[in-house]
Amino acid sequence: MIPAIFYFLRLRKQMPATATRSLVLGLNGFNILLGLMAAGFTFFWLASPADALAAGLQQEGGAADQYASLAAAISTGLATVGAGIAVSGTGAAAIGAIAEKPEAFGRSLIFVGLGEGIAIYGLIISFLVLNR
Repeated sequence: MIPAIFYFLRLRKQMPATATRSLVLGLNGFNILLGLMAAGFTFFWLASPADALAAGLQQEGGAADQYASLAAAISTGLATVGAGIAVSGTGAAAIGAIAEKPEAFGRSLIFVGLGEGIAIYGLIISFLVLNR
């Protein structure tokens, strides 16, 4: 990343109109590369879970506990994504309602809190999965 910053600073002095576009495209390429690496590591980990478990600590449970951490991560991740989507819509509407009518703050806060509760439910499910 540091060489990319120096490259951007040099390019900004030479061609300021195209410097920002090249920086955004370069960072997008870097993010795509990181995503592909993460997907590759995940694929190889899922393809050989016995090797991954042998390298780490021994588990006490049977084969059903093999994917418990993955299930907990998926439940938490999807719940937080859902909460983010819910809060983005209700939060924007709440700000608009409060700007027009300040006494609507309490009601709008309840609806935003309900959206945030989805993430808490995901955490509860992941704790239940890990502690069974």
